[in-house]
Amino acid sequence: MFRLQGSKVLAVDMTGDAVKAKNGSMVAYDGQMAFKKLSGGGEGIRGMVTRRITGEQMTLMEVKGQGTCWFADRASEINLVSLQGDRLFVESSNLLATDAGLRTGTSFTGLRGASQGNGLFTTTIEGHGQAAIMSDGPAVVLRVSSQYPLTVDPGAYIAHQGDLRQSFQSGVTFRTFMGEGGGEAFQIRFEGDGVVYVQPSERNSIAGDV
Repeated sequence: MFRLQGSKVLAVDMTGDAVKAKNGSMVAYDGQMAFKKLSGGGEGIRGMVTRRITGEQMTLMEVKGQGTCWFADRASEINLVSLQGDRLFVESSNLLATDAGLRTGTSFTGLRGASQGNGLFTTTIEGHGQAAIMSDGPAVVLRVSSQYPLTVDPGAYIAHQGDLRQSFQSGVTFRTFMGEGGGEAFQIRFEGDGVVYVQPSERNSIAGDV
């Protein structure tokens, strides 16, 4: 179903099936297509309530029909991820599209800091199928193993997959060395066995400098 045309456009070939995509990301289609806005990130009322409580925002639409639909968002680079019954954790702003059969949800990823005790949540995708995630510049896939844990700047983090434990470390961030740090800054540390997707550009987010 999913294929890339260049690095910034996703083409999805449909034969009566459906795909979930970021609201407003459709740029063209041929054939017969029907579009429907999904509430709560496609998780219904329960998902809408959960996302409102956690602050994890995601607005999706369902596209169903016969033909090909093309998706893009602000000229972002697109990366295809295959799921074989496992789970993908992804920042909601970096999610472009998923197979309609994949389940989405929210997951608690840890505390921002012991001093404030604020929780962080991220979007989860699980099942069998494909997902398309976006990055600001070409994404880099970094391997994590028991011998080699990985520390990531929150502003560069996109997604992770596999049997990974995630923790937050307060202190100096990469930006501090450039004189751009301020407040309670932290890094994300991954341990276990899996992969982490990072982008070569930092976004401003609650997970960056706080």
